[in-house]
This record gives sequence, C-alpha cells and structure tokens, in this order.
Amino acid sequence: MTTSLKSFAMKSVASCTGIFLATAAFSTVMAAESVKATVNGMVCAFCAQGIEKSLMKMPQTKAVFVDLKRKVVVVEAKDGQTLDSQKISAEIKDAGYDVVKLETVPQSVEDIKNAMKAKK
Repeated sequence: MTTSLKSFAMKSVASCTGIFLATAAFSTVMAAESVKATVNGMVCAFCAQGIEKSLMKMPQTKAVFVDLKRKVVVVEAKDGQTLDSQKISAEIKDAGYDVVKLETVPQSVEDIKNAMKAKK
C-alpha cells in the first residue's frame, strides 16, 4: 500500500469513528425523559383513562401510558421540556389515587411500553 493510500485509509477510519461518537453522544443527549410513577388504587380502564386525560392537559406532556396490571403511570416530556414530578404526583393524588414511588427515567413512553410487552 502506498503512503498516500495509507493516509487516506487512516483519515477515513478517523472520520467514521468521529461521526459514530458524535451520533452516540447526540442520541444520549436527545434521549426522552419520562416520569414513572407507581400508583395504588387504579382498578379499571376508567381509572386509567381519567389519569391519562388529566396528565395530557399539562403543557409539558408529550405522551402518557398507564398500565393497570403493573400499577404504573408514565409521563413523557415534550422535546426541550422538563416535567415537574411533584405536579404529576399532585394530579394523580387529586384524581384519588396514591403515588407510592416516583422516578425520572431516560426512556420514552414507547420504549417503556415495548419493554413491558417483552416481559409478558
């Protein structure tokens, strides 16, 4: 291999590596943020629908997922928005349910739904 060909190959590998690392960093930064709540007292689809409807009214909310069987409510933030977990907890409590646990997770509602489906 000639020197110029080796140099070209090395530059190509370096460029590809740089693009890969930049893409990985961008994906991490752009990961969806959601608040996941464990909620007691939800027993029917009407319960789930009521919680979903009230949480969707919050201006920062992009999506809501309620899993009655696992007693989980997940609220995903709109791009560039931050969710207030205390307001989410208050909305759920105002609807008549007990919030047992709150956590912020770096996943979208869709990612969480798919993970839960895979566990069935």
